[in-house]
Amino acid sequence: MMWWYGPGMNGWGYGLMTISMVLFWALIIFGIVALIRYIGRAGQVSTDRPTPRRLLDERFARGEIDEEEYRRRVDVITADTRPRATS
Repeated sequence: MMWWYGPGMNGWGYGLMTISMVLFWALIIFGIVALIRYIGRAGQVSTDRPTPRRLLDERFARGEIDEEEYRRRVDVITADTRPRATS
């Protein structure tokens, strides 16, 4: 049995269906690309930010701090800051 009610889809219906399918697949592809880019960046370590030691070296090189201050701060930076277990 054929379920035929009225004239069916006209040109506007086909146009909207085409546009909605293109948007649907564009959204799916965009989501996959965004996920791949996010996962790819998760493993990278950003080297843009200078380390505390590098900042201290630069300040010493510019003459902002003297050698005594530099040595004291280097000792603080390189000190083992983990809590020690008491027996």
